[in-house]
Amino acid sequence: MTGIGVEVGAQAARTRALAVLRVRSRALAVALLPAAVAVVLLAGGSTGHLVGRGWDLARWIVTVVAVVVLLAAVGIGLVVARARPAVSPTVPIAEESAPDLYRLVRDLADRLDVPAPSAIALTPDCDSWLEDRTHAPHDPSPPDGHDRDEMTGLGRPPRRAAATVLVIGSPFLWWMRVGELRAVLAPVVAGTGPSAHPDIAAARRFVRGLDAAVAVASTPGRCLPLRAVCATLGWVARLLLRGCREHATLMERGVASAAAERAQAVDYGLRIVAQEQVGLAYAGWDRLLTRVALPAWRMGRWPSRLDAGVVAALTELSRRDRLAEGFTSRLGERPACDLLEEPGLVDEAASLLAARLFHGGPAEPGPDWAPVDWQEYPDEVVDRKWRADAARLHRVLDTLGVRRVTDRTASHPGGPTLARVLDHLTAPDRVGTASLPKPLPQPYAAMAADADEDALEGGTERSMALACGLTAELAREEAAAPTVRGPAAGGAAQGPDAALWDGDALPLFPLQPPRTPRELLADHVTAMVCCAAMDTAGAAPGLDWLDGPSLLIDGIRTTDLTPKVLSLIEDGDPVPLRTWLVECGIRPEKPVRLV
Repeated sequence: MTGIGVEVGAQAARTRALAVLRVRSRALAVALLPAAVAVVLLAGGSTGHLVGRGWDLARWIVTVVAVVVLLAAVGIGLVVARARPAVSPTVPIAEESAPDLYRLVRDLADRLDVPAPSAIALTPDCDSWLEDRTHAPHDPSPPDGHDRDEMTGLGRPPRRAAATVLVIGSPFLWWMRVGELRAVLAPVVAGTGPSAHPDIAAARRFVRGLDAAVAVASTPGRCLPLRAVCATLGWVARLLLRGCREHATLMERGVASAAAERAQAVDYGLRIVAQEQVGLAYAGWDRLLTRVALPAWRMGRWPSRLDAGVVAALTELSRRDRLAEGFTSRLGERPACDLLEEPGLVDEAASLLAARLFHGGPAEPGPDWAPVDWQEYPDEVVDRKWRADAARLHRVLDTLGVRRVTDRTASHPGGPTLARVLDHLTAPDRVGTASLPKPLPQPYAAMAADADEDALEGGTERSMALACGLTAELAREEAAAPTVRGPAAGGAAQGPDAALWDGDALPLFPLQPPRTPRELLADHVTAMVCCAAMDTAGAAPGLDWLDGPSLLIDGIRTTDLTPKVLSLIEDGDPVPLRTWLVECGIRPEKPVRLV
């Protein structure tokens, strides 16, 4: 039954591929039609049949139209054929740096009786796919399209799908065991079989060329002298894409169906377990990026071992979540990252690529874009982030005209204190009105009045003004900071994908939308509380693999601070937070150290 399913899926894919190619043939026929009419008219005139002033005029008009259409068709055809389709940014893995991984993929291809991919690359995401790099620079396929391996006399050489790169999600290599990785890759590698069919390959090249042509025509500033030509190119390419979109979609479904059916015979039972690990890896990777990596990226630091961090995050998730019990027993088996010769270097390259994709950082480390190890994360990222946020909070309070709370017993009286923040955000019926600026300084008062109600819902007038002030201050800092993005940021990007980058398009996959003013205010007040806890109660910055920066009091992670901060900024009620401060021995009237 498996063989029948494979043949059915492959046949469906080939049928749809032929439908795509028919769209191309019709477009060619339309382009040749004026030329054919011109040939008929010219032939008729030369034989004495189509004579007269009317026929002569028609011959000239049709001939001119035919020449214009042919020139346009040749130009569009050249653009479609030579345009470079978008290629996913990846970390290329050379065979000498991962011989065991290449051996695993080739053995898998032999078991599936399909050509092996020509190369392997990693992506900082929880996904795997095959990617045709025919148009990519440094094309790994041989120029004649044949297998680069010569006969050695020891049997047939391994078959390879020309210019087909197997892209593997880097978190899979670190979290999955070798057997699980092989099971997950089986349906992906099986896709090289139907993909090698000439009709399917030709249809894919045509669709990718059209897509690239649309991108060429839509690029601003690239075709200013030839705006009309670019508009025509884009219109024709979009028209052809609409004509073959449905066929191309069904063709890819047929390829996927055939590949899935072919992979049924390989590690079927293990693949069910491996798919559970795929979901777990995705959840852990998402939390690691949004809760742990993103704060570091915003500080100009990028964690250099993200894939190793996802193992720690998922191990912690397995410990906390009863649904994940039993997964830790897998950790005694050989991890798939052992298939790499130098997993640390690969992890660092994938971590830098993740920072570029999801945050838009430079291509290489620099003074304002430095790597950070996990051991240094609490001091280099968490502590600096909290103190920078606390300093920004007090700068905005100074702008609002909020008076400083003085502690005569402190070594630096009049310094920044948590009490100043608490008194300012406390409702009028809880503190004296003398501590409140009246009226609120401009432009923050106007910003608070015009702010999005959903973004500031539940906040008091002063919390809204402070939130808008923080938003404006942060925007000014980001505008003043040098924005260095793309390959030219720290030198030329390395690897065959270097020329595929467009620095203006980064980040390609931003992790989160911009924070709302209320979220910014909550983050800054929390940072001020943490600074006071570290400077007056001996607390320490920490790293939680699932929740990111955390405050450690007596070595125990604090988990109940957020609702107390929200009660203060939304309701103007400081009682829950003040009670918590007393219980933890934190003195809000004492000045804290800022950056």
